[in-house]
Amino acid sequence: MNKKENKANRLVSLDALRGFDMFWIAGGEGLIIALAALTGWPFFTWAASQMEHVPWEGFTFYDMIFPLFLFIAGVSMPFSILKRKRHGESMKNIYLHLLKRLFLLLLLGWIYNGLLRFDFENQRWASVLGRIGLAWFFAAIIVLNSSVRLQIIWFAGILLSYWAIMKLIPVPGFGAGILTPEGNLCAYIDQQLLPGSFCCYTYGDNEGILSTLPAISTALLGTLTGHFLISEYRGLNGLKKGLIMLGTGLVLLAAGKAWGLVFPIIKNIWTSSYVLYAGGWSLILLAVFYLVIDVWKIRRWSFPFVVIGLNSITIYMLSAGIINFQTMNEFFFPGIIKLFAEPAQPVITASGIILCEWALLYLLYRKKIFLKV
Repeated sequence: MNKKENKANRLVSLDALRGFDMFWIAGGEGLIIALAALTGWPFFTWAASQMEHVPWEGFTFYDMIFPLFLFIAGVSMPFSILKRKRHGESMKNIYLHLLKRLFLLLLLGWIYNGLLRFDFENQRWASVLGRIGLAWFFAAIIVLNSSVRLQIIWFAGILLSYWAIMKLIPVPGFGAGILTPEGNLCAYIDQQLLPGSFCCYTYGDNEGILSTLPAISTALLGTLTGHFLISEYRGLNGLKKGLIMLGTGLVLLAAGKAWGLVFPIIKNIWTSSYVLYAGGWSLILLAVFYLVIDVWKIRRWSFPFVVIGLNSITIYMLSAGIINFQTMNEFFFPGIIKLFAEPAQPVITASGIILCEWALLYLLYRKKIFLKV
């Protein structure tokens, strides 16, 4: 593949949005909470309330971070996997690449969850990276072997099938269609099949077995968006593409809300309504970033996010404890922190941690070191 061609076709907005997404995991959440505690301002108080997952049914900003990342991975597919196919790479090599990527994401997810402790009895095998790997892998298989029209059918068919499965198959001791944390089918399957201490409804996470199925549709929604972005329909310029994505995002929000009346928006079991609602916000965010960065070329503000986005998995793994950024912050900024009154110190501490993380990522960026899987 021609490197100059790849660089020219790369969407800066996609890297920036990925970095924006990871910023909240890498410390943005703590900064907002600290600002809310310091100021008491209504905006920061509301924003802080958006920095945690809902216990079960509902949706906050933080509930969008995971599906947004998977959506972005899907958007990238026409720019990566399908480009390999268009450039004549053998299907055998492409499938080997998909399998390698899946294995690496599963392995990194296990390491993130404590694999290196060798406490296999309590090892948590399901993970965020594992779900991204599995959903992206199966979405890629679909995309490589079907037309865009069939991909749309797969997207809708998976969501409808998951709805039917969750509503019609009875759970022993509860019955069919029970969507409580204890009585839903996803919880029952995970409790039967996942060993160790893992139960995604105790931890508040959502990487179980059955709920990976609709996550494939989240990746497919991204892929369909990627197809649209590289399309060359007559008269469809960047501005019109951005506006169409905005409009489609609003439609998905409405559809997710409507479906949520009968199949509630629940992140922990990745309901079909959740896929549409989170997908709507993902499309809206991408449309805004795309219009501002790639269409109107207003890019300077986005550089900090691009640096994060190009090494998103790196910062995710490092923040698990490979590097103690809290200790690094205390080493470099203790004097600066003490210059501020005690109520303001958590804000400075949170800002220092973000700065330490970003400085490391910037060093990797300058050295052109990127963790790719």
